Amino acid sequence: GRSTLDAVVEGVTLVEDDPEELTVGFGGLPNEDGVVQLDAAVMDGATHRAGAVAALEDIRHPTKVARLVMEQTKRVLLVGEGARRFALANGFVAENLLTEKARRMWLYWRRRRSQIDDWLDPSPDEADLDAQAWYDRHFYHAGPAPSGGTVHCSAIDAAGNMSCATSTSGHAFKLAGRVGDSPILGAGLYVDNDIGSCGSIGHGEANLQHLSSYAVVE
Repeated sequence: GRSTLDAVVEGVTLVEDDPEELTVGFGGLPNEDGVVQLDAAVMDGATHRAGAVAALEDIRHPTKVARLVMEQTKRVLLVGEGARRFALANGFVAENLLTEKARRMWLYWRRRRSQIDDWLDPSPDEADLDAQAWYDRHFYHAGPAPSGGTVHCSAIDAAGNMSCATSTSGHAFKLAGRVGDSPILGAGLYVDNDIGSCGSIGHGEANLQHLSSYAVVE
């Protein structure tokens, strides 16, 4: 009986709260500097109104912040420190989003790239098996192929009203400040009540170059 926007935001929030999900929200893998930066967007199919945040730090629920951008402002996208201040003004609590598991994986990645800096490769007796397995899957494709990161949720009600939301921590160990497709309308998500809804996961740059979600709906 609640709105489709309520449904998609609450659904995505469940994933943002899961510390075992390494590509979304709390526990998401950080950028190359060890800082977790989150992107998210929401869109309403009836009005085409939308809100988004990008490179948001210290705030666990970027999708809820994106919704408030849509509902409280005339703008669509807030980024970085501006998005963080907007979230704090709305009562969100700043917290460290880098879990111990994500920190260990980031540090392992950094040390494995140590040939050109001051770090040393991890020695065999200090092997972090979880981090090593994740690293090998993503960078050497050993074992099962990595599944797509990011979370998207679309919803439709009995009257045909649709909404959608997309949330991500982005590519693991990305360039600081990198923004993928998730918070960009037409790339990470798009919805039109008369047609349908689509969300994208995977390689964000490809979706940005082709506006994949918009193309699918059209």
